[in-house]
Order: sequence, then structure tokens, then C-alpha cells
Amino acid sequence: MSFDSPIYVVFLIGVCLAYWRLRYRPQNLLLLLVSYFFYGWWDWRFLALMIGSTTLDFLLARAIDTAPSRQARKRFMVTSVVINLAILGVFKYFNFFVDSFLHVANAVGLGGLPRIVWAIVLPPAISFYTFQEIAYIVDVYERRVPRATNYVDYALFVSLFPHLIAGPIQKPSHLLPQIQAPRSWNPTKVFDGMLLVLEGLVRKSVIADNCALVANAAFNGSFGLHNLPVTLLGVYAFAWQIYGDFSGYSSIARGSAQLLGFHFMVNFRQPYLATSLQDFWRRWHISLSTFLRDYLYIRLLGGNRLGAVRTYINLLSTMLLGGLWHGANWTFVAWGGMHGAALAAERMLKGRAPDSQTIPVLRSWAWRVVVFHFVCLTWIFFRAPTFSSAATMLAGARVFHWEHVYGIAALFLAICVVPLLLLDLELERANAEYLFEHHGYPLRIGIGLVFIAVITLFAANSQSAFIYFQF
Repeated sequence: MSFDSPIYVVFLIGVCLAYWRLRYRPQNLLLLLVSYFFYGWWDWRFLALMIGSTTLDFLLARAIDTAPSRQARKRFMVTSVVINLAILGVFKYFNFFVDSFLHVANAVGLGGLPRIVWAIVLPPAISFYTFQEIAYIVDVYERRVPRATNYVDYALFVSLFPHLIAGPIQKPSHLLPQIQAPRSWNPTKVFDGMLLVLEGLVRKSVIADNCALVANAAFNGSFGLHNLPVTLLGVYAFAWQIYGDFSGYSSIARGSAQLLGFHFMVNFRQPYLATSLQDFWRRWHISLSTFLRDYLYIRLLGGNRLGAVRTYINLLSTMLLGGLWHGANWTFVAWGGMHGAALAAERMLKGRAPDSQTIPVLRSWAWRVVVFHFVCLTWIFFRAPTFSSAATMLAGARVFHWEHVYGIAALFLAICVVPLLLLDLELERANAEYLFEHHGYPLRIGIGLVFIAVITLFAANSQSAFIYFQF
């Protein structure tokens, strides 16, 4: 059930109508059941895996909380983390290592078994709900949050449908207390939620899906042999496609949650307006970068507490693992490694990265252009299925050749991108969580109506999957 499909709109309206007619405890039970239905819509076979993982962590959290010693508590915590990572590793990365193994085996003449013998299907959303469970277990162990004593509450924390498939990853200290307390109807928040859903649909269905038409044509060879215009069209189109796609999903997720009385953290804060790479990662996929910072970079690797050299190694290690999280492909590892090396170099050369609030406007925009183009360069490895295809795209940039269709594609891309850039500039100027939140209802209702018209007229492909569903 995709967020940009008519069936999801019907589903969401039906859930909201039933939900607000119930008291607090029946509300949680209803949300748990419809969340399992939502997940099962993708593939009901993996419901047992998610429910089993949820049950195991619920019991282990209780064991951690009641353990007689810190050593016993740590043993239960480590058990949970290892089991969760093992499940994630088997389902998400087994095929990746099989492919690598078969490649080596074939090279030395030991190939024989077809790949299909080894293949394992990837359960939807496994990365997101696994990370959320790990965060909960670690926080219970460190007594940052009290353990959930009600199974329905904890299961809903794991599976609440707006964030289930692709986040945002919710901190236990932020979402769990909201689940454990009654929600009240707030017309202002509901209106903000509806506008968020519409904004997200514009970002996804209108901007991202139309940018995808150009990106796919460039990367798949429909524009002909790779050259400088084709490379630039492909890179710029994919940069705005993935941003519109995932920020759109996050806006729809946040808006859907808000219609039910929950608040989700902002997951994107105008990342292409970042003035440094560090600033970019404070703005891009904030829930994941926060998880990697808090639980991997700081708690597991030691952060910047162990000296400069170890800090650079920790940054590189964190981004390499972050790249691998995005997909079971060596190109994602390269993408993460490029970001990790650049973050370490930025820290080494400048100490403190420039902040757009403390540097002159022209210098700020110069840094934005530099950071944006570095990010675009790395997107080539994120988008390309293999190193050879990425190398072909980069090598083509050395050749200049012009066709009339390139100009049409560039104009089409600009028409798609400029509205999203203007939205981001307004959000950045107002430092706002919601679009035009400090303006009156007439203007905001008008914006909502414009969104509806734009979605109706210009949505490119309402059935295309969100990019991050595969992760």
C-alpha cells in the first residue's frame, strides 16, 4: 500500500474516522491491528518475523529491567542487539555476500550452483523497525527510558504504520510516551497534518516522479551515449528525485501520524541549503543520521573522545556502515566511504564547519554550491547499479555533445525543481516546521488547494515505489 496511491487515502480516512470514536486503550489496539494489516498488504508472510522480533525484545527489555546485576543486564542487552542484527544481516545482506562469493567462486573455477538456490527475499521495512528496536533496548539498558509494561504499547511503537515502511526512525523517548498516554483531538495539528500530507504528495508524485523520468533516461542510456550534458542531467535529476522522494515520504508519514494525534520528528531540513558536509548530515535523513551518531559513532566507536586520528577513523567507519545500511551493494559502501572521508577531511582542515547563520550571504551560497555538487557527485555511486556503470557516467563528462532533446529535458527538470527549491527557501527563511505555519488559514487553505490541483494535473506516476522502500 503505497502512500501515493488512492487505496492509502481511503485506508487513512477510514482509520481516522474509527480511531477518534474510540477511547485511549481501544485506539492503541485498533492502530496495532491496522498497522499489521498495512504491513501485511506488502507481504503478509513476514508479519510473523516482525511480531516474533517484537515479542523477543519486549521480553528481553523486561529481563534487562529486572536483572539483579549490571553484568546480567548487559548480557540481555547484547543478546537482543546480536539477535536483531543477525536477523537483519541474514535477510538484508545474505544475497550480497552470496553474490560476492559466487563472483569469486566463478573466477577460480568453483562456480556451479545457480544464484537462485541461495536467494533470500528481503522483508519490507526490516532495517527501520530493527533500528528502532535496538534503540529501545539500548535506552532501556542505559535507563534513558523506562521499559514498556504493556505489550500492545510496545508493539505499536515498533509497527505504527506511518513510520513503519521507511521511517522516520523514532526515538523511544519521543514516540513511546505518546503511545502510552491518551491523545486529544487538536484541530490545528490535524490541519497541519493534512497540509503535510499534501506537501509530501507534491514532493513525491509531482517533483520526484517527474525528475525520475529524466534521471532514468540519463542513467539507462535513453539519451544516447554518456557525455557532459547527459551526465549533468542525470546527476541533477537524481539528486532532486531522491530528495523529493524521501522528503515527500517523510512529510506524508509525519502528516498521517499527526492526524492520529502523534508528533514525528522532522526528517529533512532543507539539506541542499547546507553550507558544509557536516551541516548536510544535520539536515538529511535526520532520524537515521541521529541514530548512527548516537548509537554507533558515539556509544560504540567512542565518537571524538579518543583523539583526532581515532575521530577520523570513527567518522569513516560510521559512514561506511551507513552506506552499507542503504543497500547490499559495494557502490553504497563507496558512497558512504566518500562521505566519511570528506567529513574527516572537512573536520581536519577547518575544525568547525561553516554555519550559514554566521558567515556572509555570498560566502554562504558559495559553500552551498560546493557542498551540493559534492553530494551530487556521490549520488552517481548511489544510483548506479555497478562500479562500471558509475565509471561510464563519470567518463562521459569528458565529452561534450549537444542534442536538442537535452535542452527540453533541462527545461522540464527546471520546472520540476524550482518549486521545491522555493518551498525550501521559505521553510529556511521562516525556520518553520510546517509550511507557512505563521500565516493565517486563508493563505494556508489556498496553498492546500493549489497542492491538490498540482497533484491532480501533474503527478507523474502514482504507483511508483518510494526509493527508500528497498532499504
